[in-house]
Amino acid sequence: MAEPTYWLDLFTGTTWDEFLQAGGTVSGFRKGRRWATVKKIKQGDYFLCYMTGLSRWVGLLEVTGKPYQDEGQIWKDENYPCRVPVRVVISLEPEYGVPVINMKDQLSVFEGLKSPSRWSGAFRGSPSRWKNSDGEAVVRSLEDAVKNPIARKVDQAKLKRKPVSVKAKSGSVTIPDSGDQEVIENGPVKVSDHTEIQWLLLKLGMDLGLDIWVAKNDKGRSFQGNIFGELPRMKSELPLQFDEATKYLSGGHRC
Repeated sequence: MAEPTYWLDLFTGTTWDEFLQAGGTVSGFRKGRRWATVKKIKQGDYFLCYMTGLSRWVGLLEVTGKPYQDEGQIWKDENYPCRVPVRVVISLEPEYGVPVINMKDQLSVFEGLKSPSRWSGAFRGSPSRWKNSDGEAVVRSLEDAVKNPIARKVDQAKLKRKPVSVKAKSGSVTIPDSGDQEVIENGPVKVSDHTEIQWLLLKLGMDLGLDIWVAKNDKGRSFQGNIFGELPRMKSELPLQFDEATKYLSGGHRC
């Protein structure tokens, strides 16, 4: 008998709940170029269910039939019409999910990285085929989580977040948040490339004698002890692009 194929299946906290509430019998993916990949999925394959935001494995699904397209509503915010019939093999509450970072010594997506934060690139779109060795490692971790459950604190804001998606040649991809970009190694959090680049740009602005600004949710970030929100020349808000005298073009039409 042929070995099963493993596929990454991304969920948010909301779409995971909606999937289970609908009976847990259909997984769906975005339309477009994803359909070409979905059609390769066969009965007997397995979906490795990963919850974005929390960066945890929360389930294992077995494919029970052929892929198909359907516009019937299962998920509230997006349709995901490229569908695959499944059965739930393992389902974990987010609190008991397996943190992917705990598997950094077991998964090939953590190997040969130029930066410790680059692992998140493997979790930006689904379905994507995974190596059998990686799939088997995830299954073992999920089975162990069932036998030996460990409760971990859940950030409710991350549980409810809606990841940003952008168009790429391969179709829509998900942009991970900062929780997906930082890597914990031997205790402390290693700074992501994004944070370091932000610091370099801010420092350049200060060195040039310019006012600087970062988004409100980045003001608490820091690099080498420099807290962004407390830097010299940091502005609390951006200047208005237009004042009242220049809001309107001739004829009363707004810019």
